[in-house]
Amino acid sequence: MTEKDDKEAGLTLEHRILIQLRQVLAAVVRDVTPAPGRPNPLSDRTIEDIRGAFALIAARERELRGDSAEPDLPVFKDKGATTRIVKFDARKDDSSE
Repeated sequence: MTEKDDKEAGLTLEHRILIQLRQVLAAVVRDVTPAPGRPNPLSDRTIEDIRGAFALIAARERELRGDSAEPDLPVFKDKGATTRIVKFDARKDDSSE
């Protein structure tokens, strides 16, 4: 996508920056990913930092799009569940007999 396409799509400068950062970071990861059986040149800490950077970029992109859906969080026993499980029974319809 060109800069003109981004502007026509209504993307802000911040969103375009985030897209570019995500693409560059993904390209770096692809370039340094070793062949099977070869050692990874990145330390475990660097790999975790890259994952964190991807998570932050994705979170900010969601904010910019206006997605307000919160991720599923654990429910503690003392708080109780906010949902109720309903079981469906696949019985034969009696009206067809």
